[in-house]
Amino acid sequence: MTTLAGGTDTLTRDALTVLQPGFAGTTAPDWLLRRLGEGLAFVGLFGRNVASPGQLAALTAQLRAERADVLVAVDEEGGDVTRLEVRMGSSFPGNHALGAVDDVALTREVARELGRRLAACGVNFDWAPVADVNSDPANPVIGVRSFGADPDLAARHTAAYVTGLQSAGVAACTKHFPGHGDTAVDSHLAMPRIDVPAEVLDSRDLVPFRAAVAAGTRAVMSAHILVPALDPDRPATLSRRILTDLLRGELGYDGLIVTDGMEMRAIAAAYGIERGSVLAVAAGADAICVGGGLDDDGTVRRLRDALVSAVRSGELREERLADAAERVRRLARWTAQAAPGAAAPDANGSAAEASPDDIGLVAARRALTVTRSGPYEPPASALYVAAFTPVANIAVGDETPWGVAAELPRLLPGTVTGSFTGADAGPVALTAAGDRRIVAVVRDEHRHPWMTAALDALLAARPDTIVVEMGIPEAPPRGALHIATHGAARVCGRAAAEIVAGVRRP
Repeated sequence: MTTLAGGTDTLTRDALTVLQPGFAGTTAPDWLLRRLGEGLAFVGLFGRNVASPGQLAALTAQLRAERADVLVAVDEEGGDVTRLEVRMGSSFPGNHALGAVDDVALTREVARELGRRLAACGVNFDWAPVADVNSDPANPVIGVRSFGADPDLAARHTAAYVTGLQSAGVAACTKHFPGHGDTAVDSHLAMPRIDVPAEVLDSRDLVPFRAAVAAGTRAVMSAHILVPALDPDRPATLSRRILTDLLRGELGYDGLIVTDGMEMRAIAAAYGIERGSVLAVAAGADAICVGGGLDDDGTVRRLRDALVSAVRSGELREERLADAAERVRRLARWTAQAAPGAAAPDANGSAAEASPDDIGLVAARRALTVTRSGPYEPPASALYVAAFTPVANIAVGDETPWGVAAELPRLLPGTVTGSFTGADAGPVALTAAGDRRIVAVVRDEHRHPWMTAALDALLAARPDTIVVEMGIPEAPPRGALHIATHGAARVCGRAAAEIVAGVRRP
């Protein structure tokens, strides 16, 4: 076994290279910096690591002082899933809003600007875009993260997003292969299963991934889903038939294959993260994402040792691990060459030449679907916002604010907000509102019967209620004014508030 400088042998270094760990805090801990010196090549960042663009730039500089070619990844989809703006909401609408506009040039420009802002903070790898076709509107984990339910629409916008993001020097990681859109279970919690024929998968779910491969996506993320038509025994992340035979063989993909978070219960509960990581690399995965819920050196050490032991026992071929590690290093070389020299954040924490919303707000405004029951007269006085709030989705995170509460008080001073959930939400909101006109804000009403009951109660008593749907607009529009934003990003809330307040015509 070859021993490298610092006493780390080639096998151990390769095992570290394929890991994508995270960590806690807004500065890099000593153990992480030490592992970078030993061969770790990837670091995953989450909302817990981001306080401001300026702080994030300092953090990535700290990482690169230890290893210049480190890949710094973040889960920044825009829209409902933001890490760069986790505490205020995204300046960019998400995929469903972009799909509603259906302007591929706009999608490409939004992705390019998002990539430019990531690059300005030193991030060079994005776990985005979501290419899943949202074929099941009750899907609990994809929803507005998808461009839509039409495979061709999802394909053209996935390709545009990949092109735009990578034009800023940030590697795109298209997810979740072979398609998570027809699932009724969240893979963070259990193992989803898709029971459709291979022909359906080929003509529906795989279409956007083919487009992403053709567009040159630098990475593809696997899904923790069981697809019996492709592999009746192993979920996609652990399936050689899916990762190697299908993705590499039939689709001709030669970039990096990344797993979804191995701590998710779909894998961790059935296989354990150590065993699951070995099986994933053996199946064809090149990078093991494990930073979402596990963020300590002990996890890195256990996974490293599990991979090394699997090679020494013959369970994992050394050549397969070496190939995976080389694919990571190859991507690192691409990011170093592709970086276009984005402006660094200024002293106030924003990129110097970027205005705060611009293209994102333009896209959010264009995405609105507005339905009136009759002539609409904007309110002349303060409103009451009744936010009907579903249980937070772990894939999105519960720390990011959403709705119109941050925007309407600016336009109509004195407007207040109450948050409600459950069967009595409607009557309680009516009492809280008093004589103020009500704006009812929902998120995926079609998935939550209690929201429908709450709106029924409000509209029966107050037919002038304004309804803002910030999820998938599957339920029929109703209310004096119904606004579908196709997502809950901050700019989506701002665009809706402008219509409610009469700043822009409905």
